[in-house]
Amino acid sequence: MKKKVKTWSAIGVAMLAGATVAEAGALKPLHNIAPSVLVLVDGEGGEGGGGEAPTSYALQSTDAAAFVYDGKSQVEAYASLVHQTYAEAVAEAEKLAAAIDAFLASPAEDTHFTARNAWVAARPAYLRSETFRFYDGPIEAIEGEINAWPMNEAAIDYVEGKADAGIINSKDVIDAAAITALNQKADEADVTTGWHAVEFLLWGQDMSLDGPGHRPHTDYISGQGNNDRRRDYLKAITMKLVADLGAMEAAWATEKTDNYRATFVKLDQREALGRIINGMAILAGFEFMSERLGVALDSGDQEDEHSCFSDTTKQDFVHDLEGIKRVWYGAGIGQLVAAKNEALAKSVSGLFLDAEVRVGKLGDPFDRVLASAKDSPERKTAEAVVTAMQALAEGLKKSGTALGVQVLIPSG
Repeated sequence: MKKKVKTWSAIGVAMLAGATVAEAGALKPLHNIAPSVLVLVDGEGGEGGGGEAPTSYALQSTDAAAFVYDGKSQVEAYASLVHQTYAEAVAEAEKLAAAIDAFLASPAEDTHFTARNAWVAARPAYLRSETFRFYDGPIEAIEGEINAWPMNEAAIDYVEGKADAGIINSKDVIDAAAITALNQKADEADVTTGWHAVEFLLWGQDMSLDGPGHRPHTDYISGQGNNDRRRDYLKAITMKLVADLGAMEAAWATEKTDNYRATFVKLDQREALGRIINGMAILAGFEFMSERLGVALDSGDQEDEHSCFSDTTKQDFVHDLEGIKRVWYGAGIGQLVAAKNEALAKSVSGLFLDAEVRVGKLGDPFDRVLASAKDSPERKTAEAVVTAMQALAEGLKKSGTALGVQVLIPSG
């Protein structure tokens, strides 16, 4: 969901982008390096949007030797990492589905507790995949059905002061196709599917700073009120989540010759590396730093907290950063940058370490940070994370330049 970036966070994003989206058509050459011609298109995404994609990620240079290197092994390693990560996400989502099935079969406090824990346990694998967004990958077509946020809870079910709100308390058909058709239909906040819809149905609204939502397990006892519709809804969107993640796994599977992976590994290496590094930099310097952290700090509103119903927002930050790190280290992007500019690669590795330390110090649950005074230690700690993610995004942008690829970070 596209949101306005405000005050200091907006200024920071514009600065680190170097060339904002509005300025991209007039990029100036960097020494003897000139940008390729860009055609900017609106990105798709369930949260901060997919950014803007150039027609080519490759920078042009008058120096024939400027970008001579072999990045084939890194491109292949990245593709394998993407597949592995989505496979992990599918496996965890299937465990979540099994726990929800057990809960629906026997609604009780213990089965409800287990289903909630399964949701928390399943999230990290998906969060680590978010660095694979923000270019023309297959996730962009359905990301809004998997992880759209923030959401208007009243589009799904009852909320405080509106006991008859949502699809569950209407006469609308409840199945995966019908629910999906309504996803963000009237408004981008009218999210009906995905991780956060499941989260809301398990926890309910979070109305307290002392813990997550308190939806009772009795909401799922069959035969009472609209409980059967709620049961059907939760089942339908959980199975859809598993299926959608399965589609991402298949799109990157090694053994297929007609999927996205097969196309990706055949790209010119700088076109592939441009997608890889843009995904990392945009997640770090826009989606994470601004949309999820900066905007929430600016508003102080619990509704701007990413996983507000379960109070697991800090987990989101930890594992999003871990996903970016896996690409830098696990797919060997850092090693490739080091071969071109060892000092830069060491600097970026240091920025990863700094960001990891600062994220680790974030207050938990995050809604208490949002409720704290503007000059409180909790706020200052969170603002230090913003600064660290800005610096990391700038380092990744410079890494792209070293490899001869264009990196565009949206400014809001």
